[in-house]
Amino acid sequence: MEMHIVIKGDKDLAGQLYQQMKDAIQAGRLAAGSRIPPSRLLAEQLGISRKTVSTVYARLTDERLLTGQVGVGTFVSAQAPPRPRSLGKSALAGAAVVKRWNDIATPLRHPAAAGRSRYEYIGGSSTKSQFPVDEWRRCVLFALRQDAELRGLYQQAEGIAMLRDAISRHIGYARGVKCSASDIIVTNGAQQALDLIARVLVEPGCVVAVEEPGYPPARLLFASQGAHVCGVPVDSEGIVVDQIPGDARLIYVTPSHQFPLGMAMSLPRRQALLDRAREIGAIIIEDDYDSEFRYEGRPTDSLQGMDQENIVAYVGTFSKVLLPELRLGYVVAPAEILNAMAVAKHLTDWHTASMTQYAIAKFIDDGYLAKHIRQCHAMYARRRDKILARFHTDLAEWFEVIPSVAGFHLAVICKKQLDVALLIRLARRVDVGLYPLDGFYHFSEPRQGLVLGFGSIEALDIDFSLDPGAGHIAADGCLKEIAAAF
Repeated sequence: MEMHIVIKGDKDLAGQLYQQMKDAIQAGRLAAGSRIPPSRLLAEQLGISRKTVSTVYARLTDERLLTGQVGVGTFVSAQAPPRPRSLGKSALAGAAVVKRWNDIATPLRHPAAAGRSRYEYIGGSSTKSQFPVDEWRRCVLFALRQDAELRGLYQQAEGIAMLRDAISRHIGYARGVKCSASDIIVTNGAQQALDLIARVLVEPGCVVAVEEPGYPPARLLFASQGAHVCGVPVDSEGIVVDQIPGDARLIYVTPSHQFPLGMAMSLPRRQALLDRAREIGAIIIEDDYDSEFRYEGRPTDSLQGMDQENIVAYVGTFSKVLLPELRLGYVVAPAEILNAMAVAKHLTDWHTASMTQYAIAKFIDDGYLAKHIRQCHAMYARRRDKILARFHTDLAEWFEVIPSVAGFHLAVICKKQLDVALLIRLARRVDVGLYPLDGFYHFSEPRQGLVLGFGSIEALDIDFSLDPGAGHIAADGCLKEIAAAF
């Protein structure tokens, strides 16, 4: 790759080269530590003499902008001071739009590895210790072979046929979803699926109904598209259907494992929701993000499986059952918006990375996904039992667990007046990562409590991190410090 230098004419060649290289170093275009071409090679590229280039290199070295290493090469000095970029004096025409995006909070961003606690209860993070690396490697090698045959070609926006077929079989078997491969669009995670649905249905001022409390990125996404987002309360059976506005165009729900409280929507409530959506002409988004992991009771139908009117968009993801780094999800779209969503997908990013698609398709077809889910289910069940045991015994005085039968997070509500923010800060001091419930409320007074994810915490660490005798989280010693602070 050639270094970007433009030589004009045949006068002051050394001066032109010197000034351009100095400007590039000070502006940061040539970053500290970057290796620059040998003088002979750069001279050939620019069509000037090697002596001219060597003279410029020597001058920049004298000014400590370059440094040479014998037998290795010439590099931009690590001490080269970057020149600050000018902010310009003219007003940005789109400043108001930029400010609107800058003002949007971005909740649920996971901390970098360096910012995580030793005992981490963050929600939405799946276990890595159980990931089948050898099986995944075989699937990636298969994907590389498939990609080699199609190298240089774009794929369909909807996703490769092999993966769409594998997904349709998997969710039909595991979740009772009624679909074929042609009903599915593969996306970059569930969040892009929500974005595509919003792009083809939402316009400024239209009403979108979401659960309260609920998933903040979905609410913020719909609002960013110009929707008037309305929060609808949930009770022990799920969303309160008779409070859904009559002019709602979209209804976003998490029926199998309400986010963040955790209860499942009852069958009567599911039918009532379908009836309400049909009555007002709305599309229901069913976000089925982690229902593969169910621990109690009988299985319930997905909303999409109960739907007789083709009004449910079923959104799923592999971030929870495999790894979030894969960034691969999917949507089973109602027929009326399927093609429009495919067009929107094509215009926004053309298609999801084909190698990842082939690898996951192979992973499903060879039975690795089903095996991995079974193994993770057993692990999550042990972790869940340990957490419940703590909150049903020595922490029962302080917290009430909201019943939940699926997923890998639990919500607990404070039974006494408690400074949850202080509790979280004190927990951090002993390397325990806790997360508050109140951030999931937006339209109503929040309930005080915690959301406890058990995807990242090891089972052997749970008793220790929740042990009152160890001075951790809601332990006696911690709570005494809180009481003393009032």
